[in-house]
Amino acid sequence: METVPQIEVAKGPRTGLLRRAGMVCAGFFGATRAATAVEFALVAAPFVAILMAILQLAVVMIAQEVLQTATYQAARLIMTGQAQNSSMTGAQFQQQICNNATALFTCGNIYVNVQTFSTFSSVSMTNPDNGGTLNTSNLGYSPGGSGDIVVVQAFYEWPVFSAPGFNISNMSNNTYLLVATAAFRNEPY
Repeated sequence: METVPQIEVAKGPRTGLLRRAGMVCAGFFGATRAATAVEFALVAAPFVAILMAILQLAVVMIAQEVLQTATYQAARLIMTGQAQNSSMTGAQFQQQICNNATALFTCGNIYVNVQTFSTFSSVSMTNPDNGGTLNTSNLGYSPGGSGDIVVVQAFYEWPVFSAPGFNISNMSNNTYLLVATAAFRNEPY
């Protein structure tokens, strides 16, 4: 059997440095103890952001539904003639909506518009959005009489949290304008 000649490697200060650097790299890339923590750190921020966005959208949808239900319940007073027979004012009607939506809303921030029309084809909705600010100057209260067509609208600026890449506000002051509408013909009373 023939022997293979051995080549001697020079051992100097540079060789030791390279050897130590190789050991550090091998130790760093070969270590798996903190891999889970690093992976979680990379995924945690987007996960929390998506979770917060889902929760905020859910709260806005719940608030919209509560305002819509409160508006339907109060509009029934106009439809049956109870509001007209008791000479209910616009402020009292607004209070009726607020009474039906007490848990989520500040009563003073609910704005109501009640309009009367002669035919359904002549119905027009009021849009109080004035370029990102709420314009309440054109809102009124006209519950009509027996057989009239009435449109009841309730408006509320719901505060929302805005983050980079996620902003659902449709008003200039980081609020989302909730709108509830009920259209009906008054019953004969």
